[in-house]
Amino acid sequence: MGEIVSKEAKKRKCIIAIRIRGTIRAPRQARETLQMLHLIRNNYAVLIDNRPSFLGMLKTAQNFVTWGEASKEIVNMLIKERGRLAGNKKLTDEYAQKIGYKSLEDLAGAIFDCHVEYRKLPNMQPVFRLHPPTKGFKGKIKKGCGMGGELGYREEKINELIRRMI
Repeated sequence: MGEIVSKEAKKRKCIIAIRIRGTIRAPRQARETLQMLHLIRNNYAVLIDNRPSFLGMLKTAQNFVTWGEASKEIVNMLIKERGRLAGNKKLTDEYAQKIGYKSLEDLAGAIFDCHVEYRKLPNMQPVFRLHPPTKGFKGKIKKGCGMGGELGYREEKINELIRRMI
């Protein structure tokens, strides 16, 4: 059974989801889904994997969030710059060593490879609080990515948006 789990873990990819719209007059199901993902404010981001349950949650909230596959460099940058412990303290190499990793880079690598879930790490804030993107959003925030907007699934282009928001 251990082989099956490791094969499934190898298939998993790290996904970044960012909330970019407010939820006034939003359906209750979408609001509840955003709360389950811990996306309670605009410009909050979470690191999740591509399990069917998470993908279904993103589909439910697709009119309020954008998401895509993260690169290893972006995950590393996000954890170093914007990762926070409880009490709004910055993440340090000492914390990474305390939970069994050599440095923050090793922790970021484990999160990227889906060996560890970021939101389940002890004493950790489950979200990243980001700035609005430098030079603004390129499209309308009420339209999907396919129609020239910002919402929904955007594949690898999420990395460029995250870079502008850190």
